[in-house]
Amino acid sequence: MKTVLVTGGAGFLGSHLALRWKEENPNDKIIAFDNLKRRGSELNISRLRSKGIEFFHGDIRIKEDLFALPKIDLILECSAEPSVMAGINSSPDYLIQTNLIGTLNCLELARRDKSDFVFFSTSRVYPIESLNQADWKESETRFEWNDKQKLSGVSSLGITESFPLEKPRSLYGSTKLASELIIQEYGDTYGLRTLINRCGVLTGPWQMGKIDQGVVVFWLASHVYKRNLKYFGYGGKGKQVRDLLHVEDLYALLKLQIGSWELSNGQTFNVGGGREVSVSLLELTDICQKITGNKIEIESVLEDRQADIRIYLSDCTKVKNTFGWRPKYDPETILKEIHIWIQENSLILANIL
Repeated sequence: MKTVLVTGGAGFLGSHLALRWKEENPNDKIIAFDNLKRRGSELNISRLRSKGIEFFHGDIRIKEDLFALPKIDLILECSAEPSVMAGINSSPDYLIQTNLIGTLNCLELARRDKSDFVFFSTSRVYPIESLNQADWKESETRFEWNDKQKLSGVSSLGITESFPLEKPRSLYGSTKLASELIIQEYGDTYGLRTLINRCGVLTGPWQMGKIDQGVVVFWLASHVYKRNLKYFGYGGKGKQVRDLLHVEDLYALLKLQIGSWELSNGQTFNVGGGREVSVSLLELTDICQKITGNKIEIESVLEDRQADIRIYLSDCTKVKNTFGWRPKYDPETILKEIHIWIQENSLILANIL
């Protein structure tokens, strides 16, 4: 029997991991810890409690909130201010306090209890300028990276963990990278078992998608509710590419990682759908049109947005070779599942999505 703390436990990722963990480990005590800042996260409280998961309304920025908890065996650190636009046109205080100081507070709890610690980081730790300087080509529906590159750690498969890190990456990405470094030090100094997953675009049902975070759900919901959209930057063609990862595929990997700490401890893995599970905005639009039967107006805006990137694909060779893991959900299956969720919960989601 374990006591598992899921920070950001009422959020998209945290609630899914908490619910699935409890389903497969009914004797474990699961605590979902969340400040409910994200609109729509309050909808998950009843889902969590109905499955026997404890909900704790607290804030990782406040150390005393965390230290009021009982002894914790495993911390799944899912909490974050997740927008790459955070702090660009406003104060970065909440971003830094949550994503850096909050993680430090969680590490202090792990030090208190000798807890195992899993950190869900981001592909945004990789520098923007370097990603955009990688050699690319343009096809009919998307931008692609070439196999031959001047930079190390990038190919047509995507970005590896060895990609250079020395240039700026956004305030959001910097808080995550700084947290990664501190996690490594805590693991080494205090003998904690730690694991870092650098995730690409996570998605699936119960994600309260916005334009700056959760774009897959936002894009589909815009087609459902017939809301106009825009292709921003890079010629305004919608050819920017991201890899997708269904949250259930991430949970399947987490089970393998937690079950094999001798392979996980102290490691950092790129985790995403890779080239096989990727879409451009243009391709995403086509899937959304087929699923919903709706065609909406999409405006072209030529100017690039600050902190945007042309392409991001996760090269997951390391994590695949280590655990024998492969994503099972393809983009169309992911979108169909999200569409069913929106339809079945249209009354409570209309004012959020």
